[in-house]
Amino acid sequence: MKATGDITLWHAYSTGGSEEKAMTEVIERAKAAFPEANINVLQIPFDQIFNKFQTEVTNGGGPDLFIAPNDSLGSQVRAGLLADLSEYKGALEEAGIAPNAIEGMTVDGKLYAIPQSFKAVALFYNTEKVTAAPKTTEELLAAVKGGNTLVLNQSAYHNFGWLPAFGGSLMDASGKCVADTTGGAEWLGFLKNLKAESNVTFSSDGGQADSLFKEGKADMIVNGPWVLGDYKTALGDKLAVAPMPGATNPAGPLTGVDGFYINANTANKAGAVALAMFLVNDESTKTFVDTAGHVPANTKVTIADPLVKGFADASATGFPRPQVPELDNFWGNFGDAVTKVLDGGADPATEITAACAAMNTANNK
Repeated sequence: MKATGDITLWHAYSTGGSEEKAMTEVIERAKAAFPEANINVLQIPFDQIFNKFQTEVTNGGGPDLFIAPNDSLGSQVRAGLLADLSEYKGALEEAGIAPNAIEGMTVDGKLYAIPQSFKAVALFYNTEKVTAAPKTTEELLAAVKGGNTLVLNQSAYHNFGWLPAFGGSLMDASGKCVADTTGGAEWLGFLKNLKAESNVTFSSDGGQADSLFKEGKADMIVNGPWVLGDYKTALGDKLAVAPMPGATNPAGPLTGVDGFYINANTANKAGAVALAMFLVNDESTKTFVDTAGHVPANTKVTIADPLVKGFADASATGFPRPQVPELDNFWGNFGDAVTKVLDGGADPATEITAACAAMNTANNK
């Protein structure tokens, strides 16, 4: 495929971070490979990119393509924001893109993105302070009681993996929330028990949480591969990665797929797709793996770094992010439940029941 014409790409990689560095490198190679294309790249803050894309595309504008996780894929498809890329499925399979990555970008049997990587959170730890990663929630509690320090992002996303670990399910096949009867109380109860420990910090400021770990003030943190490059710079060979500790079951963090989405309004669909395919080829993927710690969707690229392998293991046991509309009403309701339990000391069983009820009411279930 050959990219020509004007092509604008948005990304949300942080300024000066390892992901931005990798993107800059592969874009420079793309410009050299496609001299007839005018490739423009714009950084959009992550907390704005989805809303900004929707607003601009709804008004007939927006970039030709952008890269982001499949957080809002189903909603974007239902809003008519994305181009159908089903005709390129064969090309992706030929390129070695993993079947589950393609499936993660598929809604109602149609493909809507070019997959680039898998993303699920895992446990980072400092080997100078933690000799062996805790494998169970009991071992994690014992570690913090024994003197190890842990910082956690206070969000339903970062801590979701412990819901399946305690036997919980978020929804049944009809999209009805069932977490209140399948382990949700145990999940929030575990978080409340962690909060009670003096060596555990829950932070609603992701930057603050990162700093505590990078500066050696926290021995462990649960976070995603997007910070791997920055953590490696800070901790060097003291950094290690393991899956989140399990309980009754292995932990099941929400596993997303990052990829390149094409604007439904683009006048240069072929050029945008050609650029996206270049950015997921073997050489480009290897740059994202080696520089930014991405878990590749391209199966032809091997993972040499044990840290990246740790994220691959976490993704393998993860819970695929559902692309159903019911998920839209998970975030606010369960985020509120986490806040009430951790900041307000509320009863976990009461709050999980209320969160599920509110989610089901919003979803007419």
